[in-house]
Amino acid sequence: MSQLASRDERPWWRDAVTYQIYIRSFADSNGDGIGDVEGIRSRLPYLKKLGIDAIWITPWYPSPQHDHGYDVADYMDIEPEYGTLADAEELIKEAHGFGIKLIVDIVPNHTSSDHAWFQAALKAAPNSVERYRYMFRDGKGVNGDLPPNNWEAVFGGPAWERVTEANGTLGQWYLHLFAVEQPDLNWENPEVVSHLEDVLKFWLDRGVDGFRIDVAHGMFKEAGLPDITKDPVAEMLGTDHKPFWDQEGVHDIYRSWRKIFDSYPGDRMAVAEAWVSPASRIARYVRPDELQNSFNFEMLTTLWKASEIKKKINHSIDALAEVGAPTSWVFNNHDVVRSVDRLDLGLTNHGDTTRLRQGDPAQFNIARGTLRARSAALMMLALPGGAYLYQGEELAVPEVRDIPEDRLTDPRWKMSGYLDRGRDGCRVPLPWSSNPEGAFGFSKDDTLTPTQAWLPQSAWWGKFSVDSQDGVEGSTLSMYREALAIRKAEQGLGDGPMEWIQAGEDVVAFERPGDFACYINFGAAIELPSNSQILLATGPVHGHTLATDTAVWIRLIS
Repeated sequence: MSQLASRDERPWWRDAVTYQIYIRSFADSNGDGIGDVEGIRSRLPYLKKLGIDAIWITPWYPSPQHDHGYDVADYMDIEPEYGTLADAEELIKEAHGFGIKLIVDIVPNHTSSDHAWFQAALKAAPNSVERYRYMFRDGKGVNGDLPPNNWEAVFGGPAWERVTEANGTLGQWYLHLFAVEQPDLNWENPEVVSHLEDVLKFWLDRGVDGFRIDVAHGMFKEAGLPDITKDPVAEMLGTDHKPFWDQEGVHDIYRSWRKIFDSYPGDRMAVAEAWVSPASRIARYVRPDELQNSFNFEMLTTLWKASEIKKKINHSIDALAEVGAPTSWVFNNHDVVRSVDRLDLGLTNHGDTTRLRQGDPAQFNIARGTLRARSAALMMLALPGGAYLYQGEELAVPEVRDIPEDRLTDPRWKMSGYLDRGRDGCRVPLPWSSNPEGAFGFSKDDTLTPTQAWLPQSAWWGKFSVDSQDGVEGSTLSMYREALAIRKAEQGLGDGPMEWIQAGEDVVAFERPGDFACYINFGAAIELPSNSQILLATGPVHGHTLATDTAVWIRLIS
């Protein structure tokens, strides 16, 4: 197997393990039931001990929170609920002191309807400079009563909203591919292009190491804004071609952005959230003169099946190898059902979300789901490239399904006509303590109860807590810590080559440099090579027999 450059010789982002922090739900420093910047600072020692390389923080900008920060009112400040700009600068400095890189979320497809630009557009006349910053259009039909086209919003309902003009009459429509409070920016306007470049420089000047780009395949829309010719409601965020996703214009944006990143020291980078298919389309976002990373969402939509997973790994690695980019594996994030539930049920995040979010918890085999999620994690951390973990994944927390309907906050709930419970179930504040005081340790205020957190924590939440797993042999937290320590010690893990091992149709097995191998068993028990030393396993291994749904890291001894 070929040699590879050492970690000191290659850019950090090629194989970094990045931990996603959903800021509202990570740690609350002031007792208001909402996570904040100071809460993150207080948990930096935990993150250092976990062994991650970088943190990615979801949007922390001023926002009315209609979509919990993804509706940005000001890109160059901090949401007061989360702290101050000075707090953010101190966090960046302290994270670097712990040897942790810091990535912030950038939301370039749309702003909040509270943004000063949009408020000015509402007051301005049609075809004005103010409206040219957004996607305003005249309606169709008599008196413009019909929307400009048949596009539907990702969260449900029409993608167009009609405004009342300054004279009190109904007027133009504006595009919002997400919530009505998230108007789409017009990226054909040079002012928009320039402003977002200034935003990047603002945060780079403050020391951030990179950006996660929200809806990175959006921004540009097909000329003429044509109707969708198939059912516009189906899979709006899916990978089928649509006139508002994956347009050629986005690549010009990223070529300009790459020049900005390269003008700063320290291998600054960006990772694209681009739901595009096939993998060859993803590769276009990470060509040498564009972005450094793009999330590999293949595992968010995979079945728990060896042949399916092996095929997705091959497609992903082969497509990105053509442009010299590493892949970035992910099994969980703030938009999808937790892998514990998803892998237990054998469902995907496309087409099955209602079943995944609304099912009775009693139908789940949590033990099986946990074992599969642990095995998926071990596989991911052994594959070439980088990996993104989502807070709570290292604790094997399941989806929370018993949030009362009157406490659901995701705009999907309302915009779906109260049919889709949305993404709140994977966003419940983390349990740091098994004691319910301080919302299971989420808050420094011990008087805060679990139901007083911004999203209520279930009575059973504490059994997944950090303190109940810390130092406990065999716990998921201990497994993640061991895996990340081994990954750092093994020069061949992360970036570099891999070779498949033929071990049966129900087994995914591959070898990495240094005689390191990973086996994941999806079927009946199998025998591992007799000349192997077990380094880490997701479940009990008796002798060299690997049980179903179990993964293992081994050293092949000559």
